[in-house]
Amino acid sequence: MTRALRTVISPGRYVQGRGAIHQLGDYLKPLGASPLIIADDLVWGLVGRDVEASLKAAGLPVARERSRGIPSAGEVDRLVAAIEAAGADVAVAVGGGSTIDAVKAAGHLAGIRWANCPTVASTDAPCSALSVIYTESGEFEEYRFFPRNPDLVLVDSQVVADAPVATLVAGVGDALATWLEARATAQSNSPTMAGGLPTLTGTALAQLSWDVLWENALPAIDAVKDHTVTPAVEKVIEANTLLSGLGFESGGLAAAHAIHNGLTAVPHTHGVAHGQKVNIGSLTQLVLEGAPSGDIRDFITFTTRVGLPTTLTEVGLSADDEAALKKVADAATAEGETIHSMPFDVRSEDVVSALKSIERLAVRIRSEASLPTPVPHRAH
Repeated sequence: MTRALRTVISPGRYVQGRGAIHQLGDYLKPLGASPLIIADDLVWGLVGRDVEASLKAAGLPVARERSRGIPSAGEVDRLVAAIEAAGADVAVAVGGGSTIDAVKAAGHLAGIRWANCPTVASTDAPCSALSVIYTESGEFEEYRFFPRNPDLVLVDSQVVADAPVATLVAGVGDALATWLEARATAQSNSPTMAGGLPTLTGTALAQLSWDVLWENALPAIDAVKDHTVTPAVEKVIEANTLLSGLGFESGGLAAAHAIHNGLTAVPHTHGVAHGQKVNIGSLTQLVLEGAPSGDIRDFITFTTRVGLPTTLTEVGLSADDEAALKKVADAATAEGETIHSMPFDVRSEDVVSALKSIERLAVRIRSEASLPTPVPHRAH
């Protein structure tokens, strides 16, 4: 039997800073002569002129295909056809995680290079060599893995600061899970999304992401409410995008993201952002681990202050809805799910019990800390 090796992977180049979008063309030029920009109408209305000007200044043609939302298999195939029709040699995602995941998958199938220009720091999708594919209705379907990472990830900090603050908050929820899951993966010595065992590098970057966020998330959120870029904002963008991206991929995923995937199986949660559902997964993972009560208390208090959900009520579920919770738990513990990277066996009934327990637990801790009462999520 071949011995499992340790590995770490990363994008070809990462660029971040205020005004970076004005240099997109310069960074794309070494990658190809015929880029195809994929962006939805909202994003294009916000940054389209800057992208066009940057490409023209670099002597590149401007061609754009509209992104249609959910990264489903059908959307990926549609984008492959658009890439081939345009004769593009590099696909460029401009927008959020849904557009980025669809473009990575389409670029791979089309056999060309791909680059990402995230306009929000809401997920760690931009840097990875995988896409999360959903059904047309928004349920998790599969992970698709690629032989390489994006050739370029370029983030304009001012564009991120101008986006709704809720997107940065969601990114914090996604990124905080990185260390909890990498820590569990290291303990079990399980394979990572990078295709090998975890490296010290991947695990350390996951922990650095956690440390940066605990120190900088709250002041960064305050700054973004005023659409300003401060050192704290720059650090949180990097933690949400680069550190979390490298950390989850080469450090490992465990229960938190598996529970997120399970939550997508229930239609009530479809209007809840990825990072919000991941935060419920992180808290549930801490309960499954039997983490010290002080750690759980700190996590609930901090993430509530950040603006993330810590109760089922806030993501449209109820602790009394046995059928829904079983559906979530069954999906979270399905064969091949990352919850099996935990350093102990986790059964569906364990997840149901942990999910039920967080409701009263979070409400009590939030009450003791004089934090907001949970507000029920209304499905869209």
